[in-house]
Amino acid sequence: MKSPAPFTRRRALKTLFCSSASLSLNLGSSSILGASEEGALDLLMIGDFGTSGEAQRRVAAAMKSFCQEKGIQPDSLLLLGDNFYSAAKDGFSTKSARWKNTFEDVYPATDFPGPCWAILGNHDYHDNPGGEKVQLDYAKNAGTRWKMPGKWYRFDLGPAALPMATVIALDSNLPKVSGGRDKLFGKPRGSLAEREAKQQHEWLVGELLSKRAPFTLVMAHHPLYSNGSHGDTKTLVEQWGPLFQEHQVHAYLCGHDHDLQHLELEGLFTSFILSGGGGARTRKLGSDRKMPYGDDVHGFTHLRVARDELVFTHLDASAKPLHRFTKRTDGAFEVI
Repeated sequence: MKSPAPFTRRRALKTLFCSSASLSLNLGSSSILGASEEGALDLLMIGDFGTSGEAQRRVAAAMKSFCQEKGIQPDSLLLLGDNFYSAAKDGFSTKSARWKNTFEDVYPATDFPGPCWAILGNHDYHDNPGGEKVQLDYAKNAGTRWKMPGKWYRFDLGPAALPMATVIALDSNLPKVSGGRDKLFGKPRGSLAEREAKQQHEWLVGELLSKRAPFTLVMAHHPLYSNGSHGDTKTLVEQWGPLFQEHQVHAYLCGHDHDLQHLELEGLFTSFILSGGGGARTRKLGSDRKMPYGDDVHGFTHLRVARDELVFTHLDASAKPLHRFTKRTDGAFEVI
């Protein structure tokens, strides 16, 4: 596919909010994958998936059928938090059956052989005491595709000598975001400690100041901006928003709200992509703020990473494409 001409943010903002019918004209075509440059990478992302339920399995089956239909093998899965819901009946440990019936069997290596880069959501802290430590420990198992080298970490996509994208994985469970006390039972809720939050922030600043690939992606569980039921996360807007703008983060990937969204805010360099339809019960969107796309559906997101553009596609639980846009290195984007 020929890459689109540069598309200015001002022009994009004027044309983003056309009808959904016009936005979907090309979504069913064979060109859905976008940038077909040799060496492009294919990633799939899901958030709010870890229910072990029927909806989670439908989304996983859709991911598999999508890859088969398009003849691709995903290089990685990006797991955007809330990886495990509810208390494990056998006690949550690295030996728990939950690993088999919520991760290994649902996303088998035969279909998704690449690394599965995972971050922590609020349910990963709250539903099983110490659950965040269990997930970190499971990543130490020899041969596992579950990748969580720390609560926050970085990895680069593409050849080591010439990476295409830098991914910064963060723990958004800051004390003011995910801590405090449970409203129902009054018990303390798990989150990052204040000390950890400070360490992560200092580390984030250092990574953004360091040498990075042409594209920078940040992934965390809670959204900065969302038209979903939880709305914007004020603490993250205040603490991370200025850094993303100053250092030109191309896209912020998250979940938490159980829906699919794509937001663009005037004047901001970063595109905000929410993929929270991985299996948990969906919720109606709660804001009328204009955005390129948003719907309360189960589904997943495909990302193709090429040298000069990112191509994001939201798909539903039948692998039907719902929304697609491109993001270029200069920050310009185009809804297609």
